[in-house]
Amino acid sequence: MDIGELEVFLMAARERHFSRAAVKLHRTQSAVSQTIHKLEDELGEALFDRSSREGVLTDAGRVLVEYAERLLNLRADAREALLEVRELERGKLVFAANELTSLYLLPALGEFRRLYPMIKITVLRSLGSRIGDDVLRHAAELGVLSYDPQEAQLSSVVVYVDELAFVVPPGHPLAGAKEVSISELAAETFVAHNVPSPYRDKVIEVFRKYRTSLHMDVELPTLQAIKRFVASGSGVAFLPEISVEGELARGELMRIEVREIRFHRELRLVYRKKGNLSHAANAFLKVAESLAKERKGNYRYQQEG
Repeated sequence: MDIGELEVFLMAARERHFSRAAVKLHRTQSAVSQTIHKLEDELGEALFDRSSREGVLTDAGRVLVEYAERLLNLRADAREALLEVRELERGKLVFAANELTSLYLLPALGEFRRLYPMIKITVLRSLGSRIGDDVLRHAAELGVLSYDPQEAQLSSVVVYVDELAFVVPPGHPLAGAKEVSISELAAETFVAHNVPSPYRDKVIEVFRKYRTSLHMDVELPTLQAIKRFVASGSGVAFLPEISVEGELARGELMRIEVREIRFHRELRLVYRKKGNLSHAANAFLKVAESLAKERKGNYRYQQEG
């Protein structure tokens, strides 16, 4: 029993005559009759009372009409739903990101929502080391990473180049300086993130290289907490530039260049190399590309593989 057979059966049931059904279906009466007989053989039930010329349905025929209509309506609903997905009027897009890489998503998602308000968006918070795995095991369709995953099963696009920024509160003695030497930071109280990261390891290594004391006396769980703590005058910090753009623009924090420390890293969108991206994911990649062309600066769109 297939959809085509059910369509013929329903037309015959509605028209109450094989010849009229044949006209509506643009088929011969013989073809309609053969289809009905085949369907009856498959079901092991007579669907029409052959003693009547009015195309009267049997009990089995009346039951099948109900289910056939449901199936055909469901097919119509499925086609409509797929059209909505194709036209981005329906769908879901799931990202995996950590606290830092989520910051890249904010402007991109804002534009995406403006263009496609019917798409549901979910950002799953994950450790940076696990984001690639989240994508590979289909927990998320797109991931945002701050490192090259070196994973053959993932494709990646560099979308942002971040820089490590040394920030102090406005009233700090160094606040007026454009650049300082690392040796001038030996007496400072640094506020650090309590989650290990490549940035943190690199900073520790540079301080060790230049034989300069590094006092990380305060560790906090979020970038937001670190920024507020520093802005209150309770310490200084090295933070990703993308995380302090707003505070720098508002004058809540001051950025100072450190001569010996110039660290950059690339943020990447990653997705599974095998399998097709959803319409929503492809649309988001186009938004990311447009964002890079519009904003330039730290924004990029460089396909890696």
